[in-house]
Amino acid sequence: MAGSDATVNGTPAQGTSAPDTVKILIAGGFGVGKTTMVGSVSEIVPLRTEERLTSAGLGVDDLHGIAEKQATTVALDFGRITIGRDLVLYLFGTPGQQRFWFMWNDLAIGALGAVVLIDVRRPKSSFAAIDFFERRGIPFVIGVNGFHGQHPYTPEEIRDALALPEGTQVLLCDARERESSRDVLIALLDQLIAASAKASAS
Repeated sequence: MAGSDATVNGTPAQGTSAPDTVKILIAGGFGVGKTTMVGSVSEIVPLRTEERLTSAGLGVDDLHGIAEKQATTVALDFGRITIGRDLVLYLFGTPGQQRFWFMWNDLAIGALGAVVLIDVRRPKSSFAAIDFFERRGIPFVIGVNGFHGQHPYTPEEIRDALALPEGTQVLLCDARERESSRDVLIALLDQLIAASAKASAS
């Protein structure tokens, strides 16, 4: 983890230390709410690389269940949230379309953890993201984005349907709401801190 020194008039402030910075990925399938989550929780105007969907994507992009979607992330989303005086999260939203998956490896460099967003109407769209993090040993939590504020399934039902290990956190959320998105990130941080403490004790 790295940080940047606090400054006063451009010079480092006395008696202050740089906050730790943590890179977190927001991943999942096409149209599950990654851009929305980064935007809802970021304390800065998020960087977005969205382009309008056009007829060129017909037959390539699967719009089943998300026919109303008008734009898509073609590179990444970036946002920042300060959790405490000593901790800042840098959030990187991954592109969801299969033709942009080649970028995931680069985006994952230096990431300590991830949130995999799930749309229960289209759970298969996020299988690739789950597999990606499992194969690389990157810790993750599942965020179940309740479209239209609806959560028809319990976390236990979702865990069983996705064949997730018992210890995987499954959290119901609404990517549009700042507090809900923040709570998912805090749950991931708690998991990372607990794993780090366990590793240090062993």
